[in-house]
Amino acid sequence: MTTSETTEGNANKAARKIAVVGSGYMGGGIAQVLALGGARVALADVSAEVAQKNYDRLLVESDQFIADGLFPEGSTEILKQNLWAAKDIEEAVSDADFIEECVPEVLEIKHQSLARISAAARPDAVIGSNTSTISIASLAEAVTHPERFLGVHFSNPSPFIPGVEIIPHAETSAATVAAARELVHAAGKQTAVVKDVTGFVLNRLQYALFHEAAQLVEQGIATADDVDTLVRTTFGFRLPFFGPFAIADMAGLDVYNFCYKSLQTGFPERFATPKILSDLVEAGKLGTKTGAGFLNVPAERTPELIAYRNKAYVAMQKLIEELGPAPIN
Repeated sequence: MTTSETTEGNANKAARKIAVVGSGYMGGGIAQVLALGGARVALADVSAEVAQKNYDRLLVESDQFIADGLFPEGSTEILKQNLWAAKDIEEAVSDADFIEECVPEVLEIKHQSLARISAAARPDAVIGSNTSTISIASLAEAVTHPERFLGVHFSNPSPFIPGVEIIPHAETSAATVAAARELVHAAGKQTAVVKDVTGFVLNRLQYALFHEAAQLVEQGIATADDVDTLVRTTFGFRLPFFGPFAIADMAGLDVYNFCYKSLQTGFPERFATPKILSDLVEAGKLGTKTGAGFLNVPAERTPELIAYRNKAYVAMQKLIEELGPAPIN
């Protein structure tokens, strides 16, 4: 679902009541997303003045996004109808169905904010945190009725990145997870539910890639520019359409198994073959060519999948050529 379809489809629905606590760049962007999705959204911050200043900024940003073709026409008017600046946290959350905490990534600040939210919110209100690094279970210590608390992690810039990480902790109820996913989907985003472990999934993958890239540059194997070029023009070029498991299935899991053995000649521990991969290969499940692998795409669908893949890659290259190079160098 596109931003335009979401905005048009939800603008006239009965608005859910949402509060975003922390109205800066991330919180403000999340508030835009939810308000354009049809919710009535309160902005709260350290003072009424800061919340109002960020409210005004979000309207100016929306006008610019419309001019740039990033938001559909009428978005600013929808924000004026659905977004408002509260005088404090307590006013913002008092009647909210869902509250998203977006204060700085400091445990003490988050605990203080979540305690205030818990004390002022309805006992049945769902509370989410946009933390990208802090354990959800440790944050839950400051929340009364912790079964209604979880991580709802948007990515920067939140108006334009479609994925949201949903992170329940051990006490989060299934109803809370379902409610959070429904709310995010109503705003036109996609969700993935992951466990409450260090780094969750998004940052564990992101920083694993950066760690390997940094070592390649430190060791003089390639420049930072060359690493970036290879990532964005080879395997990174595939990633908007396929995740790592779909890519592995299409390449052939036996090929991946062989490549791991080759990598182990130089890096025996770092590139030890994942057991989940070797188990599939031993079972003869080699990906799309056998109709079974990580994602179990039927073999008869392989021609359709390949046709989609080729069309997608050509369309991506045309988009890149249309946009031109990023203004980095």
